[in-house]
Amino acid sequence: MVDKQSAIPIYVQIEELLRERIAEGTYPVNSLIPSERDLSAQFGVSRMTVRQALLNLVKEGLLYREKGRGTFVAEEKMEQPLNGLTSFTEDMKARGFVPGTKLIGFSIVQPDAQIAAKLGLDGEASVYKIIRIRYADNTPMAIERSFLPVGLLPELTEEALQGSLYAYIEQQAHLVIGQATQRMEAALAKLDDAEYLQISLPAAVVLIERISMLDDGRPFEVVRSTYRADRYKFISEIGR
Repeated sequence: MVDKQSAIPIYVQIEELLRERIAEGTYPVNSLIPSERDLSAQFGVSRMTVRQALLNLVKEGLLYREKGRGTFVAEEKMEQPLNGLTSFTEDMKARGFVPGTKLIGFSIVQPDAQIAAKLGLDGEASVYKIIRIRYADNTPMAIERSFLPVGLLPELTEEALQGSLYAYIEQQAHLVIGQATQRMEAALAKLDDAEYLQISLPAAVVLIERISMLDDGRPFEVVRSTYRADRYKFISEIGR
């Protein structure tokens, strides 16, 4: 099972063996894996060595722990490219998932100075404040808080927000989407976001703020999204 004479640390060998078992379906998604005691007996090593392997796989996101219950196999993370401007709906459909949206906030408000500046608005302009939970196959994946100029999309309705906002902008409002600037950071989920995303605190999330622009350079959206860190990994292609 493990080669104690190998130069590869035993805990690393155990990690690889557990990865293989997960990949081949011996331990299915959301299944309880054997306890530290059982694994240490299987591999003929100390519980401390097994614990190190499990801890690394938890940090990697391949496993997750529930207090008082044990260690379970996590669902596979979705890869989210950082190059290319697409909507959540487009992303989910491209992956073969059924996208879903729950609108929990739709109002017209006066933006704060920061939002107004990012949208290039004066002090009198109003914005739509939109809060949506985004789903993939009925699993909540992210919560989005979007701000869009009312003057640019005067006929935007709640019904339009049940699908792809970008599709509405391009097909109904007849505007052409150009490019965007994104900033992202890791954080711990806030209580209300954890409830929306159905995750237990403490939980890691990824925060992304995106400023999207039309092809003529006008900003049309500031969206602040909170993604489940246990379900996403972000990738970027970099050339030299």
